Amino acid sequence: MSDKRNIAIALPSVGEREYEALRIPIESGWLTQGPQVAAFEKEFSEYQEADHALAVTSATTGLHLALVAMGVGPGDEVIVPSFTWIATANVVEYCGAKPVFADVDLSTFNIDVNHAASLVTERTKAVIPVHLFGMPADMDGLRAALPKHVLILEDAACGAGCVYKGRKVGAIGDAGVFSFHPRKTITTGEGGMVTTNNTELFTRADMLRNHGASISEEQRHHGAQPYILPDFNLLGFNYRMTDFQGAVGRTQLERLEEFIQDRAKWAAWYAAELSEIEWLSLPYEPDGGRHSWQAFVTYVDPEKAPLPRNEIMKRLMERGISTRPGTHAVHLQEYYVGKYSIAPDALPRARDCQNQTMAIPLHNRMNEDDFNYIVAELKSI
Repeated sequence: MSDKRNIAIALPSVGEREYEALRIPIESGWLTQGPQVAAFEKEFSEYQEADHALAVTSATTGLHLALVAMGVGPGDEVIVPSFTWIATANVVEYCGAKPVFADVDLSTFNIDVNHAASLVTERTKAVIPVHLFGMPADMDGLRAALPKHVLILEDAACGAGCVYKGRKVGAIGDAGVFSFHPRKTITTGEGGMVTTNNTELFTRADMLRNHGASISEEQRHHGAQPYILPDFNLLGFNYRMTDFQGAVGRTQLERLEEFIQDRAKWAAWYAAELSEIEWLSLPYEPDGGRHSWQAFVTYVDPEKAPLPRNEIMKRLMERGISTRPGTHAVHLQEYYVGKYSIAPDALPRARDCQNQTMAIPLHNRMNEDDFNYIVAELKSI
């Protein structure tokens, strides 16, 4: 390879500001969930226009926490899109409930509202739409298509800053969950956030996050009787974020709009430059909303492409450009095949998305030369 490059599919944008933020918990001595986490929760809830926010160890634990707080358990069914990260379905299994897989829309990669509605039974407790790659799901359409008693939990793992019809995602449904994994737009290393406008659900989730305790560790240590142990009223979990992560998260949140605007500029540039490639379908900005551009995921048309998708990805890798399939079709994963025996063709669009999507690099540590090089290599295929 003459041009020795290594353009990563994603890289977190962290540096001196995050390094300095870590001094706060180190110097205060409060390393577990404490004042930095509380401040991060307040600032994130205000940014996402939600009444409440709860910081957790990951989006996976956040989804699990939210489902338990919603009362999901054995005998219940939860509808999830098949084309998503596997955690969206796994958390339903953690509750002893059954994930029911819906197909997706090929233009957005999000849940097919009509198919999801057709799957509702008397056992359906909730639906988990995913704002995949930062594209908002059709929340109004989904709510209108579902019975009123069916809860909506937004998987907004990719959705920090994502806007649906003028509303920030995460509190449009009954609750939402965000991820701060390093592949997301902002990061705390690992970590996540649960958001909701439902005070009762928030209170229950807050207790469940901290082993089911009646008060938090911060409340106990700052209370009049810190030597008294709390009561444990629920069977809970230890899903608490550390103040290290809270401090970094606050700094990252300050930069989120800058990150999204930079990504949106280059996403629009990609769209213009790659529009002439007829075998490549491109993501787009939604009407009345905003894509948060966690990833730039394309679709390779197998009927028009000069090479199979995997060969295209291999060729780009040889030229120093990292790519990835968009994500999994969960109903094709071995655990779910073995347990539920769903035929691959039962959800053909999710299957095709697994086989034909291709994410190309888009992150805040790329430069103009990187983008030009990627476009040139794609056009050369």
